[in-house]
Amino acid sequence: MTATIIDGNVIANRMREEIAQDAQRFKEQYGYSPGLGVVLAGDNPASQQYVRMKQNACKKAGIESVSHIMTKDSTQAEVEAAVAQLNQDPKIHGILVQLPLPQQVDEESILRQVSLDKDVDGFHPINIGMLGMKGRDPLFTPATPTGCMVLLNEIGATIEGANAVVVGRSNIVGLPMALMLIKANATVTVVHSRTKNMPDILKQADIVIAAIGKPNFIKGHWLKPGSVVIDVGTNRVDDPESEKGYKWVGDVDLESAQNVVSAITKVPGGVGPMTITMLMHNTMKAAWRIEQAKQR
Repeated sequence: MTATIIDGNVIANRMREEIAQDAQRFKEQYGYSPGLGVVLAGDNPASQQYVRMKQNACKKAGIESVSHIMTKDSTQAEVEAAVAQLNQDPKIHGILVQLPLPQQVDEESILRQVSLDKDVDGFHPINIGMLGMKGRDPLFTPATPTGCMVLLNEIGATIEGANAVVVGRSNIVGLPMALMLIKANATVTVVHSRTKNMPDILKQADIVIAAIGKPNFIKGHWLKPGSVVIDVGTNRVDDPESEKGYKWVGDVDLESAQNVVSAITKVPGGVGPMTITMLMHNTMKAAWRIEQAKQR
């Protein structure tokens, strides 16, 4: 068996074309473009890169992007002021607080201050709480887990009734991912650094979401033949043969996994493009919702 390699770029590009058309319709109807505001505090290179990629993607799609860039020494008050300014700006429809925040800034307090109507990253405690409740739907769901769900649906994976294992329990990916799979009627197990016999658990999984942040951690012989793997991991490892001296790999050892599973995402180019796409998708949803509410 040779796995189908899931190319997130292809799916993301198609969705971004649709988002661009939607943004153009919005501008024609309301006279200005939908807007996304970003708060970035700190010097995390991955965060800085993500913000740059997001700015470029928004520009191409016709979404205005406003960024508040602060240093790693930013105070709680400074970050709060940036969020408050974006909350009050009528031309900003979505707010992204780039995580992680510096240690001296209370992350939960900042996320609570984001307007629920503009919480396009889906991390407001109320949105996460609604995601965790049966029969309730949040206004927005976190971008990366949502992108994973889109990829599963795009390849026709059977989620309902499937045994799904989420590797990792972060607030950003692992926990919301598990909640979204439960809502889709999968039977979900979350494994993490304290889990015993992880390979035995993975061997039973029809769907694996790998989000543990360890390069090539999950081996092919740990996986169930014919399973579907969504690899969220993006890890930089040394590669003397590369022009740059390094390469990016996932949490799953692709070389050993691709002869076992039925489908697996590329790294890079799998989940990553979907994260930014879903953020823009949520921004358009927020823009229409906010503007239509003004008409009532």
